[in-house]
Amino acid sequence: MSDVDVPAEIADRTVPATVPGCVHTDLLDAGLIPDPYLDDNELSLAWIGRSDWRYRTTFRPPAGDHDRIDLVCGGLDTVATVSVNGVEVGRTENMHRGYRFDVRALLRAGENELTVAFDSVYRYAEAQRDRLGDRPNAYPEPFQFVRKMACNFGWDWGPTLVTAGIWQDIALHAWSTARLATVRPLVTLDGRDGRVELHVEVERVADVPLTVRAAVGGVRAEAVVEAGQRTAVLTLTVREPALWWPRGYGEQARHLLEVSLHAPDGDTLDTWSRRIGFRSVRLDTTPDEHGTPFALSVNDVPVFVRGVNWIPDDAFPTRITRDRLADRFDQAAAANVNLLRVWGGGRYESEDFYDLADERGLLVQQDFLFACAAYPEEEPFGGLGGEVAAEAREQVTRLTPHPSLVLWTGNNENIWGWHDWDWQEALAGRTWGRGYYLDVLPRIVGELDPTRPYWPGSPWSGSETIHPNDPAHGTTHIWDVWNTDDYTKYREYVPRFVAEFGYQAPPAYATLRRALSDEPLAPNSPGMAHHQKAAGGDVKLQRGLDAHLPAPADFDDWHYLTQLNQARAIQLGVEHFRSHRDVCAGTIVWQLNDCWPVTSWSAVDGDGRRKPLWYALRHAYADRLLTVQPRGGGLAGGGGLALVAVNETAEAWTASATVTRVTLTGEPRAKTSVDLDVPAYSSVTLALPAELARPDESCHEVLVAEAGGTAERALWFFAEDRDVDWPAAAWDATVEPFDGGQRVRVTARTVLRDLTLFPDRLDPSATVDDALVTLLPGESATFTVRSKGPLDPASLTTRPVLRAVNDLA
Repeated sequence: MSDVDVPAEIADRTVPATVPGCVHTDLLDAGLIPDPYLDDNELSLAWIGRSDWRYRTTFRPPAGDHDRIDLVCGGLDTVATVSVNGVEVGRTENMHRGYRFDVRALLRAGENELTVAFDSVYRYAEAQRDRLGDRPNAYPEPFQFVRKMACNFGWDWGPTLVTAGIWQDIALHAWSTARLATVRPLVTLDGRDGRVELHVEVERVADVPLTVRAAVGGVRAEAVVEAGQRTAVLTLTVREPALWWPRGYGEQARHLLEVSLHAPDGDTLDTWSRRIGFRSVRLDTTPDEHGTPFALSVNDVPVFVRGVNWIPDDAFPTRITRDRLADRFDQAAAANVNLLRVWGGGRYESEDFYDLADERGLLVQQDFLFACAAYPEEEPFGGLGGEVAAEAREQVTRLTPHPSLVLWTGNNENIWGWHDWDWQEALAGRTWGRGYYLDVLPRIVGELDPTRPYWPGSPWSGSETIHPNDPAHGTTHIWDVWNTDDYTKYREYVPRFVAEFGYQAPPAYATLRRALSDEPLAPNSPGMAHHQKAAGGDVKLQRGLDAHLPAPADFDDWHYLTQLNQARAIQLGVEHFRSHRDVCAGTIVWQLNDCWPVTSWSAVDGDGRRKPLWYALRHAYADRLLTVQPRGGGLAGGGGLALVAVNETAEAWTASATVTRVTLTGEPRAKTSVDLDVPAYSSVTLALPAELARPDESCHEVLVAEAGGTAERALWFFAEDRDVDWPAAAWDATVEPFDGGQRVRVTARTVLRDLTLFPDRLDPSATVDDALVTLLPGESATFTVRSKGPLDPASLTTRPVLRAVNDLA
């Protein structure tokens, strides 16, 4: 394998391999390594990424007489030498590309041998670093010196598990005369008609005329590829097709596009098919009185982006099934999300990912794979013939059929890093990636996919003369909140588009208990500390608690309160940004998902369990949102408040709303009624009168805004929870069984602040339909719990399973 310290029980051992797969998962399946996601096992497995590995198998050639037999490698991770019958056929050094090798002349009747030898990716990356000169990055790993999933090398939410292996399909492809090498449909609208400009490239071994035929929506076209030629362009116009829309805006109509390649005698040589969607995409960045907008329209309808950032759902990508992706997409859609940003430190996602996005109407923003580092532009990476360009051309071509894909982005935070992260002195004039983001990638997108906008970075202001993270221009990332400042600072920003902002919390209790053997669990117990990857993360969590909430008495309190504070932070930010939708055109929360059990910014943890943030996001991203917002000088000295109604539907929202100032015991102090008339895709801001905005006793009162059943009610507390003289929480509860679960009805005898049920503490499979419910005395809420078996009613209705902020009192 290599000269690293390989455990004696593994050195020189042959292990069955699953393909697609990787070394880690094969060793795990063989029982030779512990689960790297548990406790601190990750640390004892660092040798795997520094070792060399060899895959070997035997095979028989396909029957029949063929002009070509190719070995097709969908994806090799990463630095590989491929040999057939002892003869080297190719070398690879890019995880994000596929490879094809002509092996016909090497094959023999009967048994043949295929070997794929993987060199240590560390050795490769460190050699490139030494040759080209070191460059700054966010983490002490050489991830920018190899075209591989960067987060394999660890991140502030992920483990360092540097993989190797055949991570996508590998197979023989036998063919004659010619084959379809690439098929690239550019799908647009021409008025009400759908237009497909179909670019076809063939690979041929016979110099004969070929015919390409295509059909979609009952329309057919064909073109001849003359002898000696390799390309053809066909245009198909479908009259007034059903359109593809993002979720919430219409149906996701898709149409089967079929392409075939034919020999001179009419025989079919190759076929290709995809389901496409007819839709237009436009990005408005025309400067206005507020700066530079970043406003997305689909089919000429402006779309307020309610997004989440997406990271690889597992450190080992081959464990991510279509069903698992479908679960995540369903969780996103149920939280009223309409866009997934595929972050640049991960991977170009699977066909299943984009197909599910097409099917469910989830828009996709796709980063090119550069994140948080200065990247070299020299060979073998740079230039129009280098690895980066080859990778980009392949992936742009691959993804053009997908209507969900609406935006290409050049990188994550690298232009910002060059400006603000003390890179320039360290670089001393060396390349850092600018040429990729502002030249190579936009040229490739412009050539291969002119139907979609390209944006050089996230964040990016739209101009090199404006700071890349200026909130008034283009896209911005807000990370002073969390890193240094309290989350109420979100209200100081009125950005054009927020592409990242987030706040941490631990995963679900059942997830912690599965992953950690700590006894007892504590915020700083060994396993908890190892599964907190963010620098100063626990200090930042504590700072947030100190600013807002009562002091926790034990781990159960700490767990509930940190999860609650995460939910509060993001709900405050989202509602604030949405209340300024006339200026701000979208938000993308960091982050939807996790790749392992970890304290992180996710709404869904590494075991797929929804954190309280998920429920807060569902509320804050609702199609119709009521929110109380400070306006006109803030709250100091009894400043102004406003009721903001946000309508992200195609129908006007008309309703009668009431706003009541009540005591925590439910006694009304002031009330007003307003008529809401909110146009489609718009918002209305209504100033609240002083008798509502100015409490008699700030620590004992709350505003309640309601609009009948047309939207969830909005609350405004005049004081932080830590300063409120809460009554001890008291409630009555009943538990009613039903097939598959139980209904828990809670009736408040006192105010109950952010009442939340955690059934996974009783059964790891248990889920609940709602959370973070605030009840005034006499009000009731019903929680629907689903589980594999009945749960103890007494445990379901007491702490630590059923919690409220004022049960700490």
